[in-house]
Amino acid sequence: MNNRQLLKKEEGFTLIEIIAVLIILGILAAVAVPKFMDLTDEARDKAALQAVAEGQSRLSMKSAQLILSNGKIPTVAELLTANLISTDAGDYSLLLTPSTSDTNIVDITADGKEPVKGTATGTWTLPSN
Repeated sequence: MNNRQLLKKEEGFTLIEIIAVLIILGILAAVAVPKFMDLTDEARDKAALQAVAEGQSRLSMKSAQLILSNGKIPTVAELLTANLISTDAGDYSLLLTPSTSDTNIVDITADGKEPVKGTATGTWTLPSN
């Protein structure tokens, strides 16, 4: 084999091909990064909503316990003034307040502790007879 045959057997990428691949990767990254940022914001919102749902579950459980032990449905004031319900929900703090629109409704706000920044609100309704 002479030198010419050896050179023809060597294969590789040209500079143009490498630049084309880098441009395509750059375009994909420019599209994917903003989408990823949207997903993290959406995840924070969903986690805050989950904390609100946890507060609703805690109110339902405590209400059921009081109904079983006392034989009557407790008032919202009885549920909230006795500090019977923990307001710690992991990365979130729950704020449980009586609703200003109805005496049988509790407003629930979940605020993220540092470094979590999500916030969500919801309501819980006291069961009726």
